[in-house]
Amino acid sequence: MKRKLKYSLLGIMVLLIMLFLGFFTWSQQSYKPSSELDTLLDKSEIRYEEDWIIFNQHSSKIGVVLYPGGKVEPEAYSYYGKQLANKGYLVAIPEVHFNFALFDSNKATKIIDNYPSVEKWVIGGHSLGGVAAAKFAYEHPKKVDGIFLLGSYPSEGNDFSKTKTPMLSIYAEMDGLTTVEKINETKKFLSSHATMHEIKGGNHGQFGVYGKQKGDKEAGISIKIQQDEMVSVTSEWIKEIK
Repeated sequence: MKRKLKYSLLGIMVLLIMLFLGFFTWSQQSYKPSSELDTLLDKSEIRYEEDWIIFNQHSSKIGVVLYPGGKVEPEAYSYYGKQLANKGYLVAIPEVHFNFALFDSNKATKIIDNYPSVEKWVIGGHSLGGVAAAKFAYEHPKKVDGIFLLGSYPSEGNDFSKTKTPMLSIYAEMDGLTTVEKINETKKFLSSHATMHEIKGGNHGQFGVYGKQKGDKEAGISIKIQQDEMVSVTSEWIKEIK
């Protein structure tokens, strides 16, 4: 009996190890920045601080933390981050465990603590990164002055509907993953101070610069047009945060 139990436990351990190795291998097959990034940004402008990308770290009073989408490398959001930094904000884009921000949703705490001169912080993310950002903001309301979502929405467990938290939801008409229908279904989880903005012709993959994503629709606008609209809408929204 003991021998059977021993072999059963051993079998379970082997199975768990195999599942973990399979997941780890799959998670490392990430979406890397596409060649289009070279036309938008000089890669020498991408700077690293510990385990995040940082832009404009010296003089900003408002900080932005952007969680990457699932399996998307942080560098894919460098153009968006750099353009926001040009508006006067500190922008940090973290690396996250297994390329999934939900496994590292508290990463913003480390970033916030690293820049004590920053007076206000807005937290956001793309796709699953937005889910993680909303989770962090829900659990740490005193650390966050606003939440922005790029092709994303909060989970049901992070319901902001009874709060006045400034929120921005930027979604895309041709998004095949976070569809317009899904955005409308989950509006009920946003706060009473939520701003909605639809990018006409935009799609899911163009919230970053990493090429096509399985399940997405073809965009009707260029990646630069979508990215520049994201920057404009986000920066105007940040200006309104009290």
